[in-house]
Amino acid sequence: MPTLRARSDRAFRQRLLGQSLEALLAGMKKLRRADPSGGAHAGQLREGVELAVRLAEIIQDAGGRSRF
Repeated sequence: MPTLRARSDRAFRQRLLGQSLEALLAGMKKLRRADPSGGAHAGQLREGVELAVRLAEIIQDAGGRSRF
């Protein structure tokens, strides 16, 4: 199970978190292209930015001390 491995394997956790961040950013980019004015999806994009920042903080923490 990835969850159990992520708890015990720091390198795997870093990779998994990085992939999650990349997927989130790709989804936000796709959403932005679907509505260039940003009006219809502004709330979702704002939430995506907040999640991306939190995920980036978790990635930084996983490199040193762990939150898990």
